[in-house]
Amino acid sequence: MTTVTETLAKFAISAKPAAAAFEMMRLSLFDWAACAIAGADEPVARILRARALNDGGAGQAALVGGGRAPCSIAALVNGATSHALDYDDTHFGHIGHPSVAVIPAALALAEREGADIQALLLAALIGAEGSIRFGQWLGRAHYQIGFHQTATAGAVGATLAALRMLDLPETAAHHALGLAATRASGLKSQFGTMGKPYNAGLAAETGVEVALLAAVGMTSAPDGLDGAQGFGPTHHGIADATAFEALGTIWRFEAISHKFHACCHGLHAMLEALAEADIDPESIRSVVVCTHPRWLSVCNIDAPATGLEAKFSYRLTAAMALSGIDTGAIASFSDGAAADPALVALRDRVSVVGDESLSETQCRVTLTPKTGGTTVLSHDLDAPIDPGQRAAKLRHKAASLLGEERARALWQAVSADTLTPLLREIAA
Repeated sequence: MTTVTETLAKFAISAKPAAAAFEMMRLSLFDWAACAIAGADEPVARILRARALNDGGAGQAALVGGGRAPCSIAALVNGATSHALDYDDTHFGHIGHPSVAVIPAALALAEREGADIQALLLAALIGAEGSIRFGQWLGRAHYQIGFHQTATAGAVGATLAALRMLDLPETAAHHALGLAATRASGLKSQFGTMGKPYNAGLAAETGVEVALLAAVGMTSAPDGLDGAQGFGPTHHGIADATAFEALGTIWRFEAISHKFHACCHGLHAMLEALAEADIDPESIRSVVVCTHPRWLSVCNIDAPATGLEAKFSYRLTAAMALSGIDTGAIASFSDGAAADPALVALRDRVSVVGDESLSETQCRVTLTPKTGGTTVLSHDLDAPIDPGQRAAKLRHKAASLLGEERARALWQAVSADTLTPLLREIAA
């Protein structure tokens, strides 16, 4: 029987992506870079960047925000930095953020190897697709028990991207994945703290580290992912074999969901629904948010005390949206917003209910005014977005984060032939 390690290694070594998937990764690279640049001054980014620069070492790869570091450390810093704002892409197939774990690993090694942007996109796409598939193989039980798929499945995806970038032979690829199995980690209990973006950085670092070690002969258990006492069996994985159906033929990465609100993606269906609301917040008696029960353990902080916690609160973000506050703006999620008396008063009229009849991408909101009557609003994040419209929305998002000129330069950089323009933008 073919092991998960063998399946993923073969895919990483030989995959030839479809054009549509390739172009979706280019959009995600643009979005990832915009989020990373905008997050460079966040506390977790500054702490890790300072640590990397103080520790020194070979300057193999650029750090977002400036400076250079060894590849694995650059992947760590850039992964955490790009997830610091929690504004990066999500895939609901496994509820993880593929790009923040995979792209930093692929980028660090691409720079080290002198690769072009096409090679970067290829490695990143293979890694992202692999992380989604492995995350689906682990299943919801892994996520529900408390593991952070961005970090766990993301570490495997980062490893796949790294071994493709290094062009590792199959045996070395098996060892790299086995080493990833013993390094991958990350807990949902870190949500709302600097530990969450740190998880993404750890995944990216793992991918680079284990690929480089395997390249020089380090070995590992060949069935470290799915064997007895392997990663899946010890981390509540359900071993869903359907996760690998049509691997390399159908690219599930094409269903990636990009964020247009600066908070946890679990809140976005509600916020999109509330965008259709036309009601004076003072007139609201109650708001009932119905969502898939799984989100209740992810982004349902009842009374957030900080701006970071606000990004994981149905109640407060609903109050913000109904009050006309732009949830697409990073600055909206502040300690002041969490403590604002008017927002807190409206927040306390919001209740959140789990509803198994809804999918993880759907939300239904019932608004009841003090005068009686109700309005029901709903949204499904799985609704298709025209590629041109998606690109336009991402460019608008980047402009709001970076300014028009910087966003335009970044758009040109991801369409260039070489890495030089992209590296120049992220290191500025």
